[in-house]
Amino acid sequence: MSIMPALEAVARETNKDMPLFLTATMDQVLAGSIAQQRMSVIVMVTFALVALILASVGLYGVISHAVTERTHEIGVRMALGAESRHVLGLVVRQGITTAVMGMAIGVAVAFGAARWIEGLLFGVTATDPATFGAVVATLLTVVAIACYVPAWRATRVDPTTALRSE
Repeated sequence: MSIMPALEAVARETNKDMPLFLTATMDQVLAGSIAQQRMSVIVMVTFALVALILASVGLYGVISHAVTERTHEIGVRMALGAESRHVLGLVVRQGITTAVMGMAIGVAVAFGAARWIEGLLFGVTATDPATFGAVVATLLTVVAIACYVPAWRATRVDPTTALRSE
């Protein structure tokens, strides 16, 4: 952009009748040509992040509620000698099982809906196995984290308090 006035002066000296308007660098022209695609990607990524956050908060809430409802059962298990790691595994397994069923349904729906977003994808097919694998791995990581906190809290249940509360 710094040499644009000099280039315009040379062009005017060459041909005074040539109209010069909307002069821009190639980077500006390229940015303008892909602006719609860039906006689509930004919107989709934003919605995906919001969906991921909502899913993790929702799963955390469901597992946390299940732990609260099962406080008596967990207290009995702990009183009868269950180790913390077994209680932790029980709660995390419950959350992961629920999430895996949801992911299976989601992957099936995504394969069915893939043809609608194919026009927005560049350099990858709508049913790219690596992309689906990355999404499933990311979701499993988020699920594990969302389930771990209530599961950890379940391991801290005092058996006497849990048995007395019922």
